[in-house]
Amino acid sequence: MSFDLELAGRRALVTAGTKGVGAAVVATLAAAGVEVIATARTVPDGSPENVHYVAANITKADGCGRVAEAVLDRLGGIDILVDVLGGSSAPAGGFAALTDEQWSRELDLNLMPAVRLDRALLPSMIAQGSGVVIHVTSIQHVLPLPDSTTAYAAAKAALSTYSKSLSKEVTPQGIRVVRVSPGWIETEAAVALAERLAAGAGTDYEGGKRIIMDALGGIPLGRPAKPQEVADLIAFLVSPRAAAITGTEFTIDGGTVPTA
Repeated sequence: MSFDLELAGRRALVTAGTKGVGAAVVATLAAAGVEVIATARTVPDGSPENVHYVAANITKADGCGRVAEAVLDRLGGIDILVDVLGGSSAPAGGFAALTDEQWSRELDLNLMPAVRLDRALLPSMIAQGSGVVIHVTSIQHVLPLPDSTTAYAAAKAALSTYSKSLSKEVTPQGIRVVRVSPGWIETEAAVALAERLAAGAGTDYEGGKRIIMDALGGIPLGRPAKPQEVADLIAFLVSPRAAAITGTEFTIDGGTVPTA
């Protein structure tokens, strides 16, 4: 039995498409024959024939508008939207260290790009009666770290709730909406963090990884997920092979979250 994902000829937008999970998703979809537009702060040199980059800051409304316009102009519509963008610049120190400005930054990075791009692009999916939206959330929305991720976790919780509500609204119109909730992923940024922690603790990279895993309460799998592993899950979920999956969340965390 062939396990062709049947994605050739589909049209996709992937946010944050030059690093980490976003870059892995772009490469995986492109390899499956999808024509991909990816967002980036800076357009990289060179790309596969069926990948196009749009330079835009999608934490801002005008950046989202520019991306949506580019998608509709270049692709004439869209079949797959994968919202990968996320992260945190909030300081440690718990709730008292978070100013209004820092709260706004976390929401503008982790919630509003998905809201704005969905609002701009879902009408074209609804008009054609089909499409898939993936919102990348985080296990932090059920397992926050009070010292450092309160605002990020709350923003991802808002994204998860918004995503569930959206699925109820648009699934009857042929649009599947699915959440993917990663734990710690070994991206470039995660590697840099582990190396900084290792240097501060006088240990090596593996020791730095152990510090992070211990802070998360342990990862039963014994390692973080790889960006490609998350991308493979997303590729399956956006494919016709997952046609009955909508309105739910898939956790990919090596067993970090201790409850079902």
